[in-house]
Amino acid sequence: MKLLSLIEQLFAEYGYLVLLIGLPLDAIALPIPPGNTTLTYTGYLSYKGVLDWLPSMAAAFAGSVLGMTITYWIGYLLGMPLIERYGKWLFLKPAHLEKTRKYYEKYGNNLLLFSYFIPGVRQIIGYFVGIIRVPYRTFALYAYTGSALWVIVFIGIGYYFGDQWHYVFLLVQQWLKYICIGLFVVLAAVLLLKWHKRLKSRVD
Repeated sequence: MKLLSLIEQLFAEYGYLVLLIGLPLDAIALPIPPGNTTLTYTGYLSYKGVLDWLPSMAAAFAGSVLGMTITYWIGYLLGMPLIERYGKWLFLKPAHLEKTRKYYEKYGNNLLLFSYFIPGVRQIIGYFVGIIRVPYRTFALYAYTGSALWVIVFIGIGYYFGDQWHYVFLLVQQWLKYICIGLFVVLAAVLLLKWHKRLKSRVD
């Protein structure tokens, strides 16, 4: 609960700036305050009427996009040597990079859609795709869409579940990995179905 008290204090003092500054810090691997908890508590404050819902969503989206974009360009322009040399100061462990690499080899750019939901991957995916020179437009399409999904889901938990947000949040955190895998399977099935229909129409 000390963490929650810290987030409460930050919101009391800085309001929407917590989202505009805190979420970029989370993205560059300095999760102070942690992104998932911050977003969910933002939704709760919107439910209570302390914050306005729309500005909260806008500030959260802007903050998360800013953070992910910064990490992309750091990786793109400065490359792996910077991460190897200074990664420990940003809490970027070799295990996180290896974990991200394996996920990316398996899911490709679709990982950017769901990376926000995967602890340890959200903080390094921007650096990683920058280092391997994924084109910016491709990065932006997937990463910014993923950012919107992340913001909507976690602010939505706080807003719609109100005083029960903490219990729902813990449950979602516990099953997050499996939820992401399920969403990816559904997305892959939809894309495969569309591709099959398009191919069939060309043959006909």
